[in-house]
Amino acid sequence: MMETKNTINTIQIAKASHRAAIIDFLESLHLPTVDLPLSLDNFIIVPDKETILGSCGLELYGSIALLRSLGVATHLQGQGLGNLLYRASLDLAQEKGVAEIYLITSTAADFFLKQGFRKVERAQVPTAIQQTAQFTSVCPSSATIMHKELT
Repeated sequence: MMETKNTINTIQIAKASHRAAIIDFLESLHLPTVDLPLSLDNFIIVPDKETILGSCGLELYGSIALLRSLGVATHLQGQGLGNLLYRASLDLAQEKGVAEIYLITSTAADFFLKQGFRKVERAQVPTAIQQTAQFTSVCPSSATIMHKELT
């Protein structure tokens, strides 16, 4: 995956050494970390020295993926960084052969509707996604579930 330059820093694939900083970052945004995958090979981040300014992750299940942990540092929100992270994650998903992406959100449904996602009922979600911690316990059952097919 190519690194994407923006005015803030470089978007890159997370490394194991970023784990603690990613957890701190996600917790600062009140995003779940209890189920953070052991491997961060499918997480895109914007590092800044010892901290993280943005993140977006994929959990891969064959040709489907769960998009998770999209967040931007509060002081940088509204400047397009979330969009860059999202697009880099889509590029990574396509590189990995993902055909469909699901996500679960309590706060960002409007953002994802603008990105071409559509809301789906819990019963429409594939079993692999239904068995994730995000689906079963981490996210509330009232959260919005969304789906997008990649072309």
